This record gives sequence, C-alpha cells and structure tokens, in this order.
Amino acid sequence: MLRLTLTAALGTTLFAGQAQASTELSDLIAAAQEEGRVDSVGMPDTWANWKDTWADLQEHYGLEHMDTDMSSAEEIAKFKAEGENATADIGDVGISFGPIAVAEGVTQPYKPATWDEIPDWAKDGEGHWVLGYTGTIAFMTNKQLVPEEERPRSFADLAEGEYSVSLGAVGQAAQANSSVLAAAFANGGDESDLAPGLELFAELARQGRLSLADPSIANLEKGEVEVALLWDFNALNYRDQIDRDAFEVVIPSDASVTSGYATIINKHAPHPNAAKLAREFILSDEGQFNLAEGYARPIRAQHLTLPEEIAAKLLPNEQYANARPVEDFDAWEQSARQLPRQWQSQVLMHQQ
Repeated sequence: MLRLTLTAALGTTLFAGQAQASTELSDLIAAAQEEGRVDSVGMPDTWANWKDTWADLQEHYGLEHMDTDMSSAEEIAKFKAEGENATADIGDVGISFGPIAVAEGVTQPYKPATWDEIPDWAKDGEGHWVLGYTGTIAFMTNKQLVPEEERPRSFADLAEGEYSVSLGAVGQAAQANSSVLAAAFANGGDESDLAPGLELFAELARQGRLSLADPSIANLEKGEVEVALLWDFNALNYRDQIDRDAFEVVIPSDASVTSGYATIINKHAPHPNAAKLAREFILSDEGQFNLAEGYARPIRAQHLTLPEEIAAKLLPNEQYANARPVEDFDAWEQSARQLPRQWQSQVLMHQQ
C-alpha cells in the first residue's frame, strides 16, 4: 500500500504550487518504493539518532537500509572511486566537505519541499548539499577519572590539567577538524589561521597528554578516554547511553564552533529516488524531531516547536554564549584541506 505519510507531513509547508509539489512528492515516494532500499555512508544508528530515521523510512515506505560508517573524507573518496559502480546512495558530511564533494563531481542536486525554510548558509544553491542539523564542539569528561577541580570548562583549562585529551582523526573527520577550529577561535585564530589551535594541541603532545584513542562510545565506556572533544549531540548521546552520572558535558566557555552536517546524494546512486526521499524525510518535521531526539539541533529549528521531553535533553542555551558559526567558508575549506599535513608536521611530531 502506498503510504503518503511524508506528503501529509509536509502539507502545511507547501504554499505556491502546492498541488504540483504534492503530486511530485507522491511520484517520488512511488519510485523510491519501487527501488526498495537506501544505502548510506557515515550515518550510523548511534550518530544523531539516525536509527529512528531509518526505522521510520522502513515503516512508512518499506525501504530497507544499511550503513557503512566512515569519515567525511572517506565518503567522498568512496563515491569518486566507485563511480558508476556505486554501492552507496547518500552520505552525511561536515559542512566544509560539502563544497569539496561538489568540486569532485560526486553529487547530484535535489531540493526538498522545505527548501525555503533552510538558511542560505546551510545549503548549496543548486541543492548538491544541505545541512540537516548543527552541532557545537563540547568537552566530555569522565568524572571517575578526572577530579572535579581539574575538569576543563574552557580551552584555557586544557593546558593546565594532568588528564589526557582525545579528539579523533584530525584531517579526516569533520568533528576532529572542527575541534581544532574551536581551539583556534579560543586563542585568537580564525578560519584562515588555525595556528593558535594547533599550538594548543602541540603543547598537549609535548606534555604527553594528547591521546590518539578514538573518542568513540566504546572507548569512552571502557574508560580509555579521559577528556574528549566531540559534537554536543554525540557527547550527550554517549553520556546517556553509558551512564548519565559518570560524565560531564559542557560547551567550552571561552569559545567554540557551531557547524553542521550535510547530506550528499551520490551522482551514481543505485537507488536515487530512495536517497531523495530520505533527504525529504530528514528535512520534514518528523525527521527534524528525530535528529533533535539524538541531541542534534535541527536546521529548521526556528520553524519547529520541539516536544518538551526532547528540549529537556539538551544543554542550557547560556552555555552557547561564546560559540560561533563558521563565517568564512572559503577560508575554512582551504584550511581543512591543509590540516592533515599541518597536524602531522606541527602536532604529531611532538607526540611522546
């Protein structure tokens, strides 16, 4: 049976051309159901509550799903390497990787029905990439391993402690790259000058406190990470999954970066209509609530009223007072490209 759940959910947002848009969406649903599945990369169940979105797409439209987790850079490399022999339909990449994916020629455009409610800074003009949610870099501290008086609340605190600090695969993962940018913001740098952030982590390396352990939920649960730099939605999610009382999550008070993740649809997607339907659902009210349930701030937040039980899971607004978005995207794209080499030559060379 054809289920038009998404069409109904979007009904209140369709104004001009409403009948045509509804018909086009019905056609898309039918085509996606004929394809029968959508395969993603970098959109695992534990990240931003993708689990509920995949479950809803299966329940509402019968779409089977499988994800292969990987970094933003790896997603783009996979799309390019496989070309017309593609095995993945859709991916989720850090905002700085969106223009890179377009430049590499691995995407196809698609604008969902809620397009006009998405800020211009959060989407490609032609629809090659579009943010579904934002995140802000946070500190996640294991309270059992770090005494209360030593727990960092700012980047200035990081250099003073005795705990180890983990931020993941710098140069590959958008979360880790943005952690470096946040540290740069806190120390007088900006999108075109990451040196102050790199110097902070170089100092940690010289002190023997820069941990190369991946700040994954598994490593956090095993006690292998003392302080992690993570997107707030990941930190809060991991905290609640492991033990809400065992971890402290804070937004650094001196500065942080608010960024986001964008869906990209593979140019050679084997299930292109299912991928487009997935983007439609992600940016519908229901899909945006799913992301908020996973502690991510929906990109259409100003057009939504979050249920109280979801809003209560998030950090207080005042913690975000000194967090700021990327303003110079061109400069950040260039810096992100140079970061792998700089991380090796300016930070890891000091690793003890």
